[in-house]
This record gives sequence, structure tokens and C-alpha cells, in this order.
Amino acid sequence: MSHRPFPGRRSVLRGSLAASAALTLPVGLGAAPAFARSGRPQAGWGVQTGDVTTDSGLVWVRSDRPARMIVETSATESFRNPRRFHGPLLDAGTDFTGTTRLHGLPSGEQIHYRVLLADPDDPRRTGEPVAGAFRTVSRHRRDGVRFLWSGDLAGQGWGINPDRGGYRIYDAMAGLDPDFFLCSGDNIYADGPISATQALPDGSTWRNVTTEEKAKVAETLAEFRGNFRYNLLDDNLRRFNAQVPSVIQWDDHEVRNNWYPGEVIAATDIRYTEKSVDVLAARARRAFGEYFPISTLRPGAKESRVHRVLRQGPLLDVFVLDMRTYRNANSPDGQTVDPQGILGREQLEWLKRELSRSRAVWKVIAADMPIGLVVPDTTEGRPNFEAVAQGDPGAPLGRELQIAELLRFIKHRRITGTVWLTADVHHTSAQHYQPSRAAFTDFEPFWEFVSGPLNAGAFPASALDGTFGPERVFVKAPTASNVSPAGGYQFFGEVDIDGGSGELTVRLREQDGTVLFTKSLQPGRVGQ
Repeated sequence: MSHRPFPGRRSVLRGSLAASAALTLPVGLGAAPAFARSGRPQAGWGVQTGDVTTDSGLVWVRSDRPARMIVETSATESFRNPRRFHGPLLDAGTDFTGTTRLHGLPSGEQIHYRVLLADPDDPRRTGEPVAGAFRTVSRHRRDGVRFLWSGDLAGQGWGINPDRGGYRIYDAMAGLDPDFFLCSGDNIYADGPISATQALPDGSTWRNVTTEEKAKVAETLAEFRGNFRYNLLDDNLRRFNAQVPSVIQWDDHEVRNNWYPGEVIAATDIRYTEKSVDVLAARARRAFGEYFPISTLRPGAKESRVHRVLRQGPLLDVFVLDMRTYRNANSPDGQTVDPQGILGREQLEWLKRELSRSRAVWKVIAADMPIGLVVPDTTEGRPNFEAVAQGDPGAPLGRELQIAELLRFIKHRRITGTVWLTADVHHTSAQHYQPSRAAFTDFEPFWEFVSGPLNAGAFPASALDGTFGPERVFVKAPTASNVSPAGGYQFFGEVDIDGGSGELTVRLREQDGTVLFTKSLQPGRVGQ
């Protein structure tokens, strides 16, 4: 396996993360750790990098007060002769968050960076630097690519448990030294309050770190921001963020369970005083863009959107979808004409164009919802459907029509190397889609791999819809609903592309890194 190693990265970072120690968990059950305020700005929420390319990357930080963001980079941890990038003024308008774009970086190299926060009135007064490291994308095929994916964090009231060491899955992921991490949505559960304790089936008690913003469903901008800050109280996640770049997409729980544009919350749902989901979504989207380094949501971005293509060298392009913003309303989904579907017409045409332009060996379609797994929506007590499939194994109906159009396009344009990755359903599985088993046959066979949750309730395996001929080759899921992280069933996936052969290997892993299932795919072939 030809993936390039940087074995010293994690050991280098251990010391540099000391500046985040003010948030060490726990100070006391039921209260979030507090910042030690001094006369200088502090970056106690850690650092993140995202949307890294061959010569650039975004660095994120949050200050505890107004500050000017400065980033220094170096080829070594000594920071001799560092290069300096001047970032934005962090103020209350962005909840003291901000990103700085690093540019002109060497391809395929380890980049050490540190973030300084300077007093806006006295640039000489800076807080303790917070350091991290990442690799830029290599232009050379021989270097290979390794990345991880998962989703669903702090769901169903299972939050940061100090007794269990917090979100331990992130340490297992960091140990694989990936080039980046794809979070396939549900980065927060804005609709899921977190209480101090939850009862477990064996009679023991699950304890949570709690905050004011997580005591109720998120409605205000401040509450949505507080949901994103909650996860950054976890030491494991902050360490991971400083070591591994992210590729972030969103799904429903960043706003509300099973939401769609134009939805109005029922009057009987007394948790919400704001009944317009469009209003909630706008607030959530703003906070989402503030708390992650996403190139297309930065201030000044040419077009503000979640969907984008991240080109990871000659071996890989990642097509990040947004299956929320442009969808039609959840319904029984049996219509025979559906131009809007789950992607919207504009995003579908964008995806077709970008897939046609791609020259990468592998085209990973990062979907925040599965294709052939039936996901019901009983939010308002109606028999509606939430994802693409609706359980009818016959010819495409509803949102399936749009996916059929896309699959047909991929076949007739002879686009090879498409692999679908997703999360959402809180178990892990591998599905192979084959025309000979399908009601709709005008497509080439492909694989869909599911992983997650990261730290949320686990649920039984979803039913399959036969329209596109899926066969579930592997699954691990509980038989009961909402199994806590203490009961296991927390998962992440790994994709490893060999630089020599171009072979793509998917490994589905448990929270401690144990491999459950492995599938290797050969480049340029179909129906593997």
C-alpha cells in the first residue's frame, strides 16, 4: 500500500494542543467547562482545517472575545521562518468565529500551522498559539489517498459522557492518519436536548456534560451556535480537528428532524414557538457556516451553497451533495412526475456536469441520505417518506425518478468509478445495486456504503427497496431502537485508494477501529 506516512504528526500535536486545556472535561457534571479569561484572546475551542486542495486550505478558529485572526505556517514544527497569513476580525457578528484561507502551499506536503489571536487595539498582545497540522493534496497518483467517513453526533440525547471519556471514536479514527474526514451530516442534533442523565437498560446511568443551549430544541441563532459549540467541548474531537482536515455536509438534524423547505411545524408541537422551518433553517445554515471551514459558505464565496466538488488529486474527486435545501416536501412519494426530487433540478444538472468533467479514477458521491434504504417520516403522524426509496419495488416513483435519471446519465456518458457513501440511518452496511435484480435497469452496477453513528442512538437495519436492485452484502445493526453508545453499534468507514494499482478498498469499522467488512474495487470496471 503506497499511501504516504507522516508518523510524527500525532506526537507533534500532543504538546501543541495544550492551549486548549481550559476545556478539559469534566469540571463538574451539569456544567460546561469555563474559559480562563485573561487580558489576551483565547482560542479554547481548538482549530480546524477544511476543504484542503493541492495548494490551499481553510483554517478555522473561535475566540472568546474580539480578536484579529493570524495564521502562521511552516514545513517543520519549529516554525523557523514561518509564513504569515492575516485573517479576519473575529467579533460578535460571527460568534467570534472565522476562517483564513492559506494559499500557495506545496502539494502533497505536511503543513504545520498555528493560530494567533491578537487584540484588535494592540496587535502585540496575542493569546497562546493553538497549533495543528494537515497534508495538502498530492498531485502524484503514486501517493494514494486514505480518508474516513461517518455521521450523526450527539443524537437522541447521548452527549459527551465524561465517564466514558467523551467521543472516543475520534481517537480511533485519528490513529489511522487519514488525509481527511468526510462527515456525512447530522453534525449536531439541534432538535435533541441533552439532559444531565439518561437511564440505561441495565439500570445504570448515562451522564452528560450539559450546557444551557442544549437544554431545549434550537430556535434562535444563539441556540444553534450553542449546539455547534457543545461538541467542541470534547477533548477527543478537538484533538482530531487539529490533526485531520474535514469535508462537511449537512442533513436534517442541523435544523430539525426530517425537515424540508416550506414546512410549517404543527401547532401541537409545543417545543417550538417558531413554526416556520424556513426561518429555523436560515439560522441553522448561518451557524453551520460559522462553525465549519467550508469553502462555499465563507464570506465572499462566489455562491453560497453546501454542495461542491473537492478534487483530491488524480485518484479521487468527492462530490458533496445537499439533499436538504432543494428537496420537495416529504410525502407518500408515489408521484409519476417529479422534476424537483431530493436534489432539485439545478443541483442535479450541476452534478451531471461535474461528473462529466471529472478525470479522477474514482468519483465518490457523498450523499447525506441513502438511495435504496427505506427511511419513513412519521414526524407529523403521516405515512410519508424521508429519503429516496418509498418501499415500492416497482418502476421509479417520486424522488426515485431523479436518481434514475442520474444513474442513466452515468451509464450513457460512460462515467466509471462512482461509489456512493452515506450515513443517516445509524447502522453500518454495504449494498450492491445490480440491474438484473432491479425494476429499473438502465444503469451500471454500483456500490453504496453506509456508516455511523459517531455518538448517537443506534437503530435496526432499514428495509430495502427493490427499484434499483440492491443486495445487502453486509450489515451490522441492533435489533432494538435507540441503543446507546454504551451498547456499542458506533461506526465509521475507511476508503483507501492504492497509488500503484488504483484499487479502492472500503473498510467498515467499529468505534475502536475493528474491521467488520472489507470490499476492494478495481478501477475502470463496472458491476464489481
